[in-house]
Amino acid sequence: MISFTPSEEQEMLISTIKRYAEDLDKDAHMNDEMGSIPHELFQKGWEIGLLPASIPEAWGGFGEYSAVTNVLALEELAYGDLSGAMKLMVPSLLAFPVLWGGNDDQKGRFLPLFAEEKPYPATAALLEASLTFDPYEMATTATAEGNGYVLNGEKAYVPLADGAEWILVYARDAESGEVHGYLVEAGSDGLDIKAREKLMGVRALDTYRVSLSNVKVNAALRLGGAEPTMPLKHIMNHTNVGLAALAVGVARASHDYAVEYAKQRVQFGKPIATKQAIAFMLAEGRIEVDAARLLVWEAAWQIDAKKPSEDITKAAYLAKQYADNAVLFVTDSGVQTLGGHGFIREYPVERYLRNGRGFPMFTGLALA
Repeated sequence: MISFTPSEEQEMLISTIKRYAEDLDKDAHMNDEMGSIPHELFQKGWEIGLLPASIPEAWGGFGEYSAVTNVLALEELAYGDLSGAMKLMVPSLLAFPVLWGGNDDQKGRFLPLFAEEKPYPATAALLEASLTFDPYEMATTATAEGNGYVLNGEKAYVPLADGAEWILVYARDAESGEVHGYLVEAGSDGLDIKAREKLMGVRALDTYRVSLSNVKVNAALRLGGAEPTMPLKHIMNHTNVGLAALAVGVARASHDYAVEYAKQRVQFGKPIATKQAIAFMLAEGRIEVDAARLLVWEAAWQIDAKKPSEDITKAAYLAKQYADNAVLFVTDSGVQTLGGHGFIREYPVERYLRNGRGFPMFTGLALA
């Protein structure tokens, strides 16, 4: 039987994250305008220990991985601010794949780095700037050469790439056509971190284009080593669930703000929340938030329960697709509820809408 009753440890963790999310929310507008998140705020979130709590003690952490715990945390973080939530979890874009698909040497080398008091600068590069981008048919290639591989291609939306010491680059094997992850060290010949991208949403999260021109990677740094066992589908399942959880958080934040505004905004002698057009729209928004959350929880539960891969893939895909549509509907409804105020940047609903619009394009920018 599916049960979503949180454990005592989960309740304590989520309670802590809710308090941190209040700090994210308080500074979200300023951070969005400035285009950055203060390091002190980033460090404060890191000290909660969400990522180290997912790494077993054998590899330097102090917990066990749980998809359900992570989606609970991601929703609360995004409720505070999506940019802050995504930035806090950038190191997990490398740590989690190593945990799931790395060999013992890779786990022993990299995972302890993410259990330190300060966030380790690491990221991952999956997306490519193409209208026809298909993660299973990437343009970025890895060609076997000598005792390693040569990577060529260009990646987009790579978060915190300018300061990363390691980047997990996903590339298609030129011979087999399979997609694997390759651990690329900063400063490698042919690795070029280009100018920061200018995005409509998540403006406080710095992302970059990354170019790879004949970048050589030792065979030992291919994720899983000589015989990788983790298919790309595994990563896609986790990114779908993680992004869906973040979308629920953004949608809930927008909905809650719109509801309170509608209760307080008086027109023609009555709060606009009493107007049928507004009330019905807000009610439908709540349905969308709760429905999306349940789909996310079910997918996360299936991951933790180690259900068959095809079942997890289906649940994760459904959660992502539903959440993508739900967050766009709910955030657009928030702007409509505020009327003219919804278009003014001092009110958060326009930021929720800009951020919500990006979820279909955020593949690989979060993992649960």
